Amino acid sequence: MKRFLGSNRLRTAIFISGTGSNFKNLVRFSLSKNAPIKINLVISNNSKAKGLVFAKQKKIKNKIYRFKNVNKDEKNILNILKKNNIKLICLAGFMKILSKNFIKKFQGKILNVHPSLLPKYKGLNTHKRVLSNNDKFSGCTIHFVNSKLDSGEIILQKKVKVKKNDTPKTLSKRILKQEHILYPKAIKKILVNL
Repeated sequence: MKRFLGSNRLRTAIFISGTGSNFKNLVRFSLSKNAPIKINLVISNNSKAKGLVFAKQKKIKNKIYRFKNVNKDEKNILNILKKNNIKLICLAGFMKILSKNFIKKFQGKILNVHPSLLPKYKGLNTHKRVLSNNDKFSGCTIHFVNSKLDSGEIILQKKVKVKKNDTPKTLSKRILKQEHILYPKAIKKILVNL
């Protein structure tokens, strides 16, 4: 197994829009002894994202882009990623769709977490759709980002049993716990075996 120490850790940016529980989890992971990443930058489209408070507490550089002018904001983001020598992007509840041009510049270097067993239930309101269809299982997926919504190559998935009395909220909570376990495993899977 390849060891990542100090400056050998891959410089990583996390993109968030809200609470940032996956972001916080990735920060904790990045601080562990053999973590292959170092989180150097947080990008958000929401100035009220709770994850930004955590980023400030951990002294992680953060930038806000509201995506009112997508081309301009993406160009500025690409510049700051280059300036900070970012090699990996992890989307963690980032609620904006990146352009094909942006993705092309980081092809194979953008990961996303999605709260379903892709290719099922791409997009939003996944838990509600799972319950409406009386599915017996749901879960989460870590995948590479490509130009199609939630369609990139799957890295890892985790199945979660749907309970009889589940609501979108209870199912979401159980799946989120699995996301927190799966995201670091997926990062290790793609990076440690280089």
